[in-house]
Amino acid sequence: MQRQRRHTLVIFVLITAALLLPHCAPQIVTVTVTTPPEIVVVTATPGPSPLATPDPAPPKTLTVCLVGEPDTLYLYGGSRIGATQHVMEALYDGPIDYVDYIYRPVILEKVPSLADGDAITRTVRVRRGSRVLSADGSVVPLEEGVWVRPAGCYADECAVEFTGTPLLMERMEVTFVLREGVTWADGEPVTTEDSRFAYHVASDSSTPGYRYLAERTFHYIVQDERQVKWVGLPGFRDSTYFMNFFPPLPRHQLEDRSPSQLLQADETRRQPLGWGPFVVEEWASGDHLTLTRNPSYFRASEGLPHLERVVFRFASDASDVLARLLSGECDVGTHDADFELSMPLLMQAEQYGLLRVVSTMGNGWEHIDFGIVPAPEYQRPDFFADVLVRQAIIQCIDRQAIVDEVTYGRSVVPDSYLPTNHPLYAGVYLMHWGYNPEAGRALLEKVGWIDEDEDGVRKARGVAGVPAGAEFQVSLLTSSDSAASQHIARIIKAHLADCSIQVGIQALPSWQLFADGPEGPLFGRQFDMAGSAWWFDFTPLCGHYVSAAVPENGYWYGDNVTGYSNPIYDEICQAALQALPGTPAYEEYHRQAQIIFSEELPAIPLFMWLRVSVIRPNVLNFTLDSTARSELWNIELLDVE
Repeated sequence: MQRQRRHTLVIFVLITAALLLPHCAPQIVTVTVTTPPEIVVVTATPGPSPLATPDPAPPKTLTVCLVGEPDTLYLYGGSRIGATQHVMEALYDGPIDYVDYIYRPVILEKVPSLADGDAITRTVRVRRGSRVLSADGSVVPLEEGVWVRPAGCYADECAVEFTGTPLLMERMEVTFVLREGVTWADGEPVTTEDSRFAYHVASDSSTPGYRYLAERTFHYIVQDERQVKWVGLPGFRDSTYFMNFFPPLPRHQLEDRSPSQLLQADETRRQPLGWGPFVVEEWASGDHLTLTRNPSYFRASEGLPHLERVVFRFASDASDVLARLLSGECDVGTHDADFELSMPLLMQAEQYGLLRVVSTMGNGWEHIDFGIVPAPEYQRPDFFADVLVRQAIIQCIDRQAIVDEVTYGRSVVPDSYLPTNHPLYAGVYLMHWGYNPEAGRALLEKVGWIDEDEDGVRKARGVAGVPAGAEFQVSLLTSSDSAASQHIARIIKAHLADCSIQVGIQALPSWQLFADGPEGPLFGRQFDMAGSAWWFDFTPLCGHYVSAAVPENGYWYGDNVTGYSNPIYDEICQAALQALPGTPAYEEYHRQAQIIFSEELPAIPLFMWLRVSVIRPNVLNFTLDSTARSELWNIELLDVE
């Protein structure tokens, strides 16, 4: 609560100062804002008097506030810092953008696909000593005793043990074509030789980035100045094959350096040569990083980028970012600042026209898992084995009310484990469960859960697997580290009480809640109901509910904590995961898996967590995307008034 009060003070003081400025004589208004663990001084300066002589127009500049500072700007430096990715969007455009769950070419002519023939699966003969991907996903030389998947086999059930006799396996081959006219910032053309040079760098043991792909690459062949072919290892069936292009490095500048030297060189870490819309002008460690327009940008003929300069200022946390936004020091606050605690105050600032709160559904799926088949050690009545009980409970919960409360109405209630804007979302094919407590109560009574004495607690009367007279009292696990998670749990408790189901909330720290089984209650399958968020990137989450993923002895890290098991669902989900994107089977199997999930409900979908950015009203063309790694993915189009 103390932290929340401090946030309130920050925004209240800044909003007050901002509202007063238009009515004051020209002066500098300074307020001191407490943002633990330091004091931030915010200065707001009104515009000049209308009688003053206007100064020459300054360079058109966008200032972005980042939480933290990049550790490196080297493409193959292995950085995991969000601030690094934001800056890299300005230095390297693409090579492929992931926007709206769709991959889009930037410096390539197109995204390769199986349908177009620039990606193929070829059957090849492998012998002893051939480098292959084994059935368990390891890169190994083929020797007797190694299990592999022969041609036409895409599951462990059909894997075979190599006995020394040559056999047929499949490998993928993908052709990439560079867009014409792409140059480095020094004017030299970007070629496929630069990409092959990058592949050799990525293959070196000292290089932390792209090692997974490099190890699974059989050949990376330059066919001409603009065309390169990636060839995968036999057995490597890659669902993101169309991303297997190694982002170029400027060979003409760096080829005399070893990969280990490149990790430390200023030419790669602090002033890299890129092909994007901007180049590094100045890096003041601990304070800011300034970029200027790249005159050699391949889209310069389109008048891009619109901006002349981009300044990245390094902030300490969300409070610091908001203070700088409201003072006018920054124009954009990126989503990784985590504005969750400040949302009510941000919307108030938006109402006054001081800021714009830009949000979209992210890739975090908030849901409630049922303990359908708990671990044998967890002794309790079999509350959730009957699908009718799960269908009753979802109708007893007003999920839209949760969305309105927790996301301020900015998210939506999905009917599966995918967001509603995902291209694979099954939409009208899914079973939709609206808020209907009357129907929920009727289903519970049909199963045999009756509240005869109307004391607010249902008791078992002929419920299979439940002793007669057992009360419907369950616990709901949630994280004590998240105020939002606890708020969700309280709403669910109140809604289920209206259906005469008593819920006790058990809040645990995340380290304990998500600990490996058998000790951890979630992965140890020792719970009744549990709230959590699963995060996904490219692959939909159907695999979290297959029988093979149930955590149990020897496999306590499996994702299917519910214990749900349905052979038909297993078969369909596995077929979906084995199919390659761009094929009819891929879409059809993912649709069928969602349909079964929506009917049988091993979990209750609640909502998708938000991505939230904050910008000043003068920022133009800003688009926050659900899937792009940075909201600056289209920085060449951003502009300021």
